[in-house]
Amino acid sequence: MAAVQDSKGTLKGIATELNLSVTTVSRALGGFSDVAPATRQRVLDAAARAGYSPNSAARSLVTGRTNFVCLIFPLRDRARIDPFLGEYITGLSEGLVECGRDLFLSTVASNQTDLGVLRHVVESGRADGIVLNRIAEHDERVDYLIKRGFPFVTHGRTLENSAEHSWIDTDGKKAFSDMFKWLYSLGHRRFGLLSITEAMSFRSHREEGLQEAIAEQNDPDVSVVIQRVPQFDIDAREFSVNQLLNDRHRPTVILALTDEMGLCVLERAAQMGISVPDELSVIGYDNIPESAYAKPGLTTFDQSTQDTARQMAALLANILDGQTGITQTMIEPILIKRGSHGPAPAPAPVVSSITNH
Repeated sequence: MAAVQDSKGTLKGIATELNLSVTTVSRALGGFSDVAPATRQRVLDAAARAGYSPNSAARSLVTGRTNFVCLIFPLRDRARIDPFLGEYITGLSEGLVECGRDLFLSTVASNQTDLGVLRHVVESGRADGIVLNRIAEHDERVDYLIKRGFPFVTHGRTLENSAEHSWIDTDGKKAFSDMFKWLYSLGHRRFGLLSITEAMSFRSHREEGLQEAIAEQNDPDVSVVIQRVPQFDIDAREFSVNQLLNDRHRPTVILALTDEMGLCVLERAAQMGISVPDELSVIGYDNIPESAYAKPGLTTFDQSTQDTARQMAALLANILDGQTGITQTMIEPILIKRGSHGPAPAPAPVVSSITNH
């Protein structure tokens, strides 16, 4: 009796219960195609009832797979509590579990490089596939994985070789273009843009959308002052926000590349006694949870971070399961109108130049 109880939750126990061979049970759990679907389902059901946990090391020896997917995770200032990353990791984890795989984070310490850590993960065989985010305009990680022929997907796309791999991206270019047209219709002519110095592709797409919409409008009364700061340098960000708000020809609306930047503008405006949205409109991008609780609530774009991450997981799982070809999906973000926008304050002095800092 004791021996029977001890075998529960093991391959042998499941095989005995179903009157199958241990080999058949093992191959069913391993996803081999020579096991009939009905038999596989019986095995999966029995394994679930028994709380069976496969020996990952043994399975890896047989299949050559780890069933792990890696997300490279730089340890930058505040990155660990970045609410965007929190939603992203949650969605990615949920999506991978649904596909029978697990996520592990490979951190990049300050004395390491993203590419160095990526090489180590790939060449040590620790993961079956890679998820990359924060894609640069030219991304050496993407170049490496394409050359290596290693399965991967990206959240975002490079400017140069995006046709050569699978990705999911949000259409930041269209979002910023549409945002300009909407704010222009509200009477705004004096724009501020709080952006980043890093050559990330999402920066390029969003700035390009804004600049093209301004050029298309062809209104000499329209001006834009651009401040770029390192994305995670809080002191530099606050300095640039002060520059925008103290400008003699202060913008009537400030567009922030991310919600964190937009929230910084709201906070500093409140400290300076600038009424939002009566004297200044502020628009963000990402729709992180904090944006809904700001005073006033931050108008922003929702790029469905958690759901997008789940789609990333499914896309990579399909590739790992043998799907061929390249899949590329563009998601249109949704404008969430809260309390930080309004008509341009009057009068609106004319400034007709584009200034880069």
